[in-house]
Amino acid sequence: MKQQIFVIHGGNASNSYAEYLKYLKTKKVDLKWLAAKDWKTELGKNLGQRFQVYNPQMPNKQNAKYLEWKIYFEKFIPLMSDQIILIGHSLGGIFLAKYLSEKKFPKKILATFLIAAPFNTPTKHPLADFNLLNDLSKLAIQGGQIYFYHSEDDRVVPFSNLKHYKKLLPSAMIRTFKKRGHFNESNFPELTKDLKNLLKP
Repeated sequence: MKQQIFVIHGGNASNSYAEYLKYLKTKKVDLKWLAAKDWKTELGKNLGQRFQVYNPQMPNKQNAKYLEWKIYFEKFIPLMSDQIILIGHSLGGIFLAKYLSEKKFPKKILATFLIAAPFNTPTKHPLADFNLLNDLSKLAIQGGQIYFYHSEDDRVVPFSNLKHYKKLLPSAMIRTFKKRGHFNESNFPELTKDLKNLLKP
């Protein structure tokens, strides 16, 4: 049986509809960006036949709502096998951190990878309803081996966000980088290596 991996992509969360409309009006787009492939779409090919990678498209990622993502994510849980690997990138990272710190997960998790994940509180860095508070003990218990990846030059999620996770999850594996930005490149060899190592005897 192949090792299942579920990857939760990033997105944008707004605190109001007006803020969302402003985001749409000011967001820059180009054809190169539209045609680009990133590591999430290439991960299955890079890992090989021992893995099965799933990339569910979460609801309205341009104006994401935690409750909508929660409802949709839970539809996939019955389809997951034990020893599942969960990966969250950017907003997908804080989504998994929040969900696994609040809900009992019915399947055994082998590992949880949180890549360029924001850590926000309602008073300091509002991020709509994806806010994390200060208790990640349930995530520590049921998240399996937890990994964090963050780059010092990330302009989307500041590197300072990582220190909050490090404080609350001291046993997590921390991978830091100098010039990887928000991890939007097509290849992510460090992640591929860590995933393969999980299946070594």
